[in-house]
Amino acid sequence: MTINLTLEDLANKGLIDSSWVNQLLPVQSVLDQIAQRLNQEIDAGEQILPSSSNILRAFTIPYDLVKVVIVGQDPYPTPGDAVGLSFSVSPDRHDLPRSLKNIFSELHADLGCDLPATGDLSPWAEQGVMLLNRVLTVRSGEAGSHRGIGWEQVTEQALRALNDRVNKPLAAVLWGNDAKSATEFLSNSVVIESAHPSPMSASRGFFGSRPFSKVNTALVEAGQTAINWPLPTQSALF
Repeated sequence: MTINLTLEDLANKGLIDSSWVNQLLPVQSVLDQIAQRLNQEIDAGEQILPSSSNILRAFTIPYDLVKVVIVGQDPYPTPGDAVGLSFSVSPDRHDLPRSLKNIFSELHADLGCDLPATGDLSPWAEQGVMLLNRVLTVRSGEAGSHRGIGWEQVTEQALRALNDRVNKPLAAVLWGNDAKSATEFLSNSVVIESAHPSPMSASRGFFGSRPFSKVNTALVEAGQTAINWPLPTQSALF
C-alpha cells in the first residue's frame, strides 16, 4: 500500500470533496512530505491508522456546507477504531472507546438523548458537522506518534479557510489542549471549548460543558438550522 495525498487525485477518487482542493492547495507540498513520511513508516513495517482511503475523510463534506467543526487531537491508535472522523468509530465496533462513551454521557446530560446504538457519528457529518482532528494519522498503538510531521499545518489551513468564509457562520467545538490551539485561527467563529472527553480529563471541565446545546444556540442566533444531535438508538434499528 502506498499513501497518496495529492488533492486532485483524492478528489477524483471521491475521497475528498472537490471544493476542498483550492482551499488546501497552499499546503499541498506539506501533504506530499507527510505522504513520504508515512510511506517510509509503512515500508519499515509500521501500521498507519486510519486506512489510506479514510485519512482525509473529514473533507468529504463540501466546504460551503460545514456549519460546525468538532476538533480533536489525533485518531484512535487501536486498529479498527479510527475511521477518519474525529471521535467516531465504525458501526460494527461494539466496545466503544472511553472518550466516545463520555461524549455520549454529556450528550444525554445536555439534551436528554438516549444512548446511541453504535459509535458511528456520520449522521452528524451528514448535517454539516466536520469531525476533524488536528493530526490525521497515528502509528498503531502509539497515540500522538504523528504530532509534528505536518498535519497541524494542514488542519490550520482548513480551519482558517472555514473561518474566512463570507456570510457562512461557523461554530467550532474544541476539546482538549491540541484542539484549543486552533482558537487563534477562528477569530470570526463561535468557539466552544472545554477539556478533552478522555477519562483522564473529562471530569476537569468536559462534563457539564453542554457543547451540543451551545452549538445549536449559536447556529439559531446566526440564522442557521440547528443540528439534530440524537443518534439512532438500538430500538430505531429494528
